[in-house]
Amino acid sequence: MIVHTIIVTSKIPPEYPHIPFKHVKITPEQSLTKSKEFLDFMGRRRSIRFFSDRPVEFEIIKNIVRTAGTAPSGAHQQPWTYVVVSDPELKKQIRIAAEKEEKFSYEERMTDEWLQALARLGTDWRKPFLETAPYLIIAFRQRYGINDDGSKRTHYYTSESMGISVGFLISAIHNSGLVTLTHTPSPMNFLRKILKRPENEAPFVLLPIGYPASDTTVPDLQRKALNNIMIHFS
Repeated sequence: MIVHTIIVTSKIPPEYPHIPFKHVKITPEQSLTKSKEFLDFMGRRRSIRFFSDRPVEFEIIKNIVRTAGTAPSGAHQQPWTYVVVSDPELKKQIRIAAEKEEKFSYEERMTDEWLQALARLGTDWRKPFLETAPYLIIAFRQRYGINDDGSKRTHYYTSESMGISVGFLISAIHNSGLVTLTHTPSPMNFLRKILKRPENEAPFVLLPIGYPASDTTVPDLQRKALNNIMIHFS
């Protein structure tokens, strides 16, 4: 069978120049090895609820956020703002507000089925990690952009773009030898108020970041097998 490669080109406006893509070529054998090594590495990632107060160099946090900023996004609008919080008073305010919403959720909003699903995680409405972890990163989704003249600019596929970017963020955290947890108290509008974010930004997820406590434990869980998450048409 002969495979033809067809390159489709279109006229690129001069105000949006393209540059050559510098692809780092490796052999198929190297590709297979690297894919397996990365799988093994990411397979050791776990969500952590017990944090040490051991300091983390801020340059590491900046590099992690920079990595999140390399994610693809709809029309390259990059509809994200990452707010980093290390101030103890702000972390305390966030914990108080989050626990208020979480307590109401656990006692009023959540169904028995939901509570049963959470039981194996050993979690409840108390969130001490929001004060213990050296940093909190709150990812805000920009529902629309704001031009220099104050007018609105449409952002496309903002939820999808945010999900991809946060995935990059979590991978970067793990790659740095740190741990995190995707915390989503609902509703989360208190985060926008406490952090004084503009109307176009909506809180997407809150991630405490740091080192695990020395006595940290995690649930003994199993991830789905490949045949349960992938379908291959050949």
